[in-house]
Amino acid sequence: MRDYVATFHTHLSALLTDRNLKAAGVPSRMMPVLRKLSSSCGTCVVYSAADPCLEQMDEDVEGVYEITGDETYRLLYQNE
Repeated sequence: MRDYVATFHTHLSALLTDRNLKAAGVPSRMMPVLRKLSSSCGTCVVYSAADPCLEQMDEDVEGVYEITGDETYRLLYQNE
């Protein structure tokens, strides 16, 4: 299992993604986003999974990052 954080353009998108992940059996939680990752809606979803679960992301996802260490992140997906 790896840890990931997904950022969003809207709070609703974060909420829908959190619901999608939980429905798929992926443990997740919503929390305030670190400003070094995004300045959009202010909410992110943190989750643990074997893969980034991109199919569970709402269409308004901004980015998906793998948490690689203490406050270090690797961008895996960016929605342009």
